Amino acid sequence: MQLTITGHHVEVTPALRAYVTEKMQRLSRHFDKVVTVDVILNVEKHTQLAEATVNAGGRTLFANDNADDMYAAIDGLADKIDRQVRRLKDRLRDHHHEKPDYQAAENI
Repeated sequence: MQLTITGHHVEVTPALRAYVTEKMQRLSRHFDKVVTVDVILNVEKHTQLAEATVNAGGRTLFANDNADDMYAAIDGLADKIDRQVRRLKDRLRDHHHEKPDYQAAENI
């Protein structure tokens, strides 16, 4: 998994970089086909914004979150994007794999 962290109007400190890396490692634990993760940390007035674009399994997922604290915004972002990745994995795994119920068809 390739992780890119960018800051707009905020300096990406080693602590922020380590925190984002730790949170985004959950994605590769839940779904092994995560190729790239691009995270943008932004500050607008008093709002801290965190955005992520994930390329996984041939799909592109996007999530963003804002909070008063950058760490809280990163936590919310990680939860949102993790939920999307798990949902994508479930969709890919369960796609057309149901066995037809032949007994129900015979009873009609």
